[in-house]
Amino acid sequence: MSASIQPQLSPFALEVLEGLSAPQKKLSPRYFYDDLGSALFEAITLLPEYGLTRAETRLLRTHAADIAWHAGCVGTVAELGSGSGKKTKRVLELLGRRNARLQYRPIDVSKAALTACERELEMICEINPVCNDWLQGLREVAHARRENEVLLLLFLGSSIGNLDRESLPRFLEDVRLHLQPGDLFLLGADLVKDVSRMIAAYDDPTGITTAFNLNLLGRINRDLDADFDLRTFAHEVRWHAGERRIEMHLLSCRDQNVRLGAVNTILRFVEGETIWTESSHKFTCGELDDYARSSGFQVVATWVDHEWPFAETLWRVE
Repeated sequence: MSASIQPQLSPFALEVLEGLSAPQKKLSPRYFYDDLGSALFEAITLLPEYGLTRAETRLLRTHAADIAWHAGCVGTVAELGSGSGKKTKRVLELLGRRNARLQYRPIDVSKAALTACERELEMICEINPVCNDWLQGLREVAHARRENEVLLLLFLGSSIGNLDRESLPRFLEDVRLHLQPGDLFLLGADLVKDVSRMIAAYDDPTGITTAFNLNLLGRINRDLDADFDLRTFAHEVRWHAGERRIEMHLLSCRDQNVRLGAVNTILRFVEGETIWTESSHKFTCGELDDYARSSGFQVVATWVDHEWPFAETLWRVE
């Protein structure tokens, strides 16, 4: 492809072309969440095998008062990858009792998810959605914050686990740069547990996670004029013990060529080759504490669900 064409391509097109041209083909999990992908993920959270969301919901429901007490008179609550915002509801209700001017800034790449979020929470406080990716959205919120107010940033659902471990410290440092001393960061993180339980959470027998994974190829077909045949790819889940992560892949079931019309390129796949679509890293509480300290935060409190080992940890900017 000529250099003169590249500047006209969308970031999505460029990332897809780069990722699918690598020796290990790879796509960013942030592109899962178009409107259909967001709806499929909401369905995944209801699956009996996917205990993560229920664990976090229990923690937020049980400890909402503790979180609100530590947060004090917060002026703005921002949330990275908010989705529908359902889990945030109880915390916002309690914070709203302390500050009638409380505003909620959900940040998500899905307009449909943000619309659902507004419907869910519009009676609790002022809502000003931000349709953007995590750090760009946080930058927008940070620039618009009211003077001298405390900001509480939420990053729930163990989305932190989707980042590569080597890039995670830099991400946390970037988050810290957009916050001020006294601001708070509530992080939800899935903990290491029995391997069979973790694999089942990403490979449900009803096939919803399969559809969620394959929809990434469907989105490329729709947005980039590609011709992936979704019937010739299979959903595959792996546990990487050394990195303590679940990996989701899309496995090519045959030798095949795929046209990527938006960039006038033919992509070649051999039977058994995979596209790595997501990493879901699992953590220990001690590891989370180390990440906090190394990126400029102080650990305020950590709560753990023992039915499905999951941690909700509250950090303050030093």
